[in-house]
Amino acid sequence: MRIRIAATLAAAAMLATQLGGCGKTIPGSAKAVGDIDAGTAAGIPIDNNKPSGPKQGVVDADFTVENADKGEMDRLAINALSDIYDYWAERMPADFEGQKFEPLKRLVSYDSNGTALKVCNATTAKSVNAFYCSLDDSVSWDRGVLLPMLDKQFGPMSVVAVLAHEMGHAVQFRLGKKSNIGQGTPTIVKEQQADCYAGAFFRHVAEGKAKHFEINVGKGLNQVLATMFFIRDPAGLSADKQGAHGLAFDRVFAFQAGFTEGPRRCAKMDPNEINGRIAEKERNNQDESTRGEADVTDKRIQGLLKKSLEEAFKRTGAAPPEIKDNGAKCADGASTPPATYCAAENVVAIDLKALEKIATPPKRGQEPGVDGNGIGDFAAFAEIASRYSLAIQKSVGVALEGETTGLRTACLTGAWAAFTVDKVPGDGDGGLHIAVGDLDEAVAELLQDSSLIAADIKGTQIPSGFARVEAFRVGYFDGDKGCATQF
Repeated sequence: MRIRIAATLAAAAMLATQLGGCGKTIPGSAKAVGDIDAGTAAGIPIDNNKPSGPKQGVVDADFTVENADKGEMDRLAINALSDIYDYWAERMPADFEGQKFEPLKRLVSYDSNGTALKVCNATTAKSVNAFYCSLDDSVSWDRGVLLPMLDKQFGPMSVVAVLAHEMGHAVQFRLGKKSNIGQGTPTIVKEQQADCYAGAFFRHVAEGKAKHFEINVGKGLNQVLATMFFIRDPAGLSADKQGAHGLAFDRVFAFQAGFTEGPRRCAKMDPNEINGRIAEKERNNQDESTRGEADVTDKRIQGLLKKSLEEAFKRTGAAPPEIKDNGAKCADGASTPPATYCAAENVVAIDLKALEKIATPPKRGQEPGVDGNGIGDFAAFAEIASRYSLAIQKSVGVALEGETTGLRTACLTGAWAAFTVDKVPGDGDGGLHIAVGDLDEAVAELLQDSSLIAADIKGTQIPSGFARVEAFRVGYFDGDKGCATQF
């Protein structure tokens, strides 16, 4: 988050009539379809006792793969591609006017640190990547570095997700105009569609229809969504640039759209939609030089955060809660560190040291929020904002406990986060500005088991990470109207 902004943050709350219609709707709304259920991922119940990963006792697929070494990573990749082939052999004719799915001409395994191959008129030397190439209709993957890295940090289903994305490009190539793809189609549209097609395949897996893999839609699917943070575009890369894939916030939406609505939804993605909803398209020199990170321990920053929250929620008429650094403790003993809403005192109590740890960005290649890694300043600010929103909820008389409260809290935190790029004042106005990459930090924090962003006053988090992100997105794009309608 940048120290620049704004009185243009969206005001938010549950009941639009009580807010006098405050809030801001951002064009290109990227909303969930239907009601958001705290206990499901798009209708599939959460069951964290269900395993995620390769099924046991299933015969491995037998595919012809160039340069395969018969190791564990190639075994994982080949079984994934087998299941993806099966999916598209069924869905392509069903969803696209009887069009037949044709297998790829080449599948190539390589080690980016090993003997170089020539694929797609390029060398695989030092190419830590997985990619589809339309020139020779191939999917290739780095079994030496990339796949082991993904497997170690996010589990085997992250490898499946990456290959499902690359196969999404093969699907585009086969569908052509049926998938809104032509020679001049911007890269970002192709990439968002491929994420969407990957999500559609994962719905198939979650429904128990895949031969080699299974996934629970709680923690298992959360790991797949967290992979999007790892493989997102660098903050500040314009969506208009050749090769742009989108930030994690954008990529997670595309994946969820496919998971929820299926392949035909993916094929409808076009430049108009993408341009309307892609988040954080621009950055300025100050954001770039500071990487958009603010010091949460700085008292001035804390004051600016409080001011932004007051501005965001002032039309509710609620008495602003005081924010105290006291170890996140309430006088009545209730505590939900690193931040707590003390309803009896109307205080948001925080543990600044714990928040500082969350606010420290992970180093490149590290998984956010795992093994002591932080996430970024916005993740810490959003924890505070979520507790602040409970004061607003109390003021309008809604329940502060339960799953609906958790969803509403995530929505209101998203509404607080909303901003308008072209109306951001200069540095001297004494406000805060959401920076490029902050929404990615929100996604990463929402998927943490301990996150408060989608939790009630007792810190009880809604079970579905999928639903947490959806609720936050409703608030971000639709402000108080979205929160009022949904929750």
